[in-house]
Amino acid sequence: MNFKKLFNKKKTASDKKLSEAVKNIFGYNPDNISLYKLAFRHKSVALTTNTGFKYCNERLEFLGDAILSSVIADYLFKKFPYKDEGFLTEIRSRIVSRSNLNQLSRKLGLDKLIVSNLDKNSQSSSISGDAFEAFVGAVYLDKGYRFTQKILINKVMNIYMDLDEILEKEINYKSKIIEYIQKEKKKIEFSLVNGHENGKSPQLYEVNLLIEDEIIASGKDFSIKKAEQNAAASAWRKLFPKESE
Repeated sequence: MNFKKLFNKKKTASDKKLSEAVKNIFGYNPDNISLYKLAFRHKSVALTTNTGFKYCNERLEFLGDAILSSVIADYLFKKFPYKDEGFLTEIRSRIVSRSNLNQLSRKLGLDKLIVSNLDKNSQSSSISGDAFEAFVGAVYLDKGYRFTQKILINKVMNIYMDLDEILEKEINYKSKIIEYIQKEKKKIEFSLVNGHENGKSPQLYEVNLLIEDEIIASGKDFSIKKAEQNAAASAWRKLFPKESE
């Protein structure tokens, strides 16, 4: 894909402004500014080629999502050497959740670089987080994986992300999913399939979450309430993979 043919070959005033913004925020000069211009181009102002292909930041968002997930997974794996897969998956999900990436994008000031024809008051809830992921994709194509990894850890994670706060954050997924299902006028049920309260030794409980009598997800824990929360969290991420909070 030749981005330089799509955009102007010579740097314009807006190109220089974008390059300076990246330099001010992340401390480096972009090589291929066309990638960054594309990263902040929302689909509402997509450029259409003669063949009908629309250029916007969605493909870069797809790529950036994968790169970001990989970097965060590596970071957490090394930072928490004695934590299990479930813990690492949960914390990564919290870090890359749409709400967290939206906030992060605004903290960095990337939301101000987005080009769209949407009214700011009516912009979709994911536009800022999507642009952040697209930016990650642009950095990767422009500078490579190792450089992108260093930028994300040193310029983003270590400065703008409070990992302790993320670790302490507990979300009531059960309330969230019950509220959603009730709005949809559907039937929801938490069914205990394994374990029983005996008041003696710790008992591992397993709970299924059913919507319209169909098993959507399950959860396990040493308390029924926590098992229900785990099932609800799993169901929420399955139903809303980009909107999990």
